[in-house]
Parts: sequence; C-alpha cells; structure tokens
Amino acid sequence: MLNKKVPYKEREIEKKYYSIGEVATMFKVAPSLIRYWEGEFESIRPKKDKKGNRRFTKDDIEKIRYIYHLVKVKGFTLQGAQEVIKKEAHQVYDKSAMVDRLNQIKGFLIDIRDSLHAKSPE
Repeated sequence: MLNKKVPYKEREIEKKYYSIGEVATMFKVAPSLIRYWEGEFESIRPKKDKKGNRRFTKDDIEKIRYIYHLVKVKGFTLQGAQEVIKKEAHQVYDKSAMVDRLNQIKGFLIDIRDSLHAKSPE
C-alpha cells in the first residue's frame, strides 16, 4: 500500500448570507441604494435577523445584479425596470401555461395511440 500524501488544498468557503454592506460593496453603491431598491422592487426581500439586519442570499444578489444592470447599465428608470421585470415574469407564466397545455395534448395523443393499438388485430 502506497503512503502518498495528498497536498492540502484550501477550500473556498461559500457564504450563505451577505450583509447589506457586503452587497453594496459588490456593486460599488451605497447601502442606502440597496435599501431604496428593496422598497421599490418586490423581488428583493432579504431575510432579517433578530436585530433587523438584512441578510441577502445569492438569489437576492442575482436579483439585485439584474436590477443594477437594467438601471445602471441599460439606463432604465426604476419604473421602466419594474415593467421589464413584470413582463418577463408574465412571459415565464405564459411559457409554463403553454408547457402544461402541451403536456395535456401529449397525454391525450398517447391515450388515442394506446386505444388504437388495443383495437388492432395482431
């Protein structure tokens, strides 16, 4: 049996929650802007600890990243960014409804196929 030593590799520890200061630093904005966007966009709802400090998840940060992109990069107003987000949410719902309807049709067609195979002489 070989006695090889495997070199120790430092693992990057991923945080589960980030403070508002950390999030603001990621986007190079003031924490007050993050708090303001929280009030303007329903999608930003960080958890709060017992002291009332906001705790942002990676999902929250991705939502903020998208809002940042719309407002700071693309130049949308807050209202314009809200409309884009609502429209995209509606499109996701429409796609979901379409997939559900297509699955219903698929089931219906499978039933027809199965009934035709059952009736045909072999």
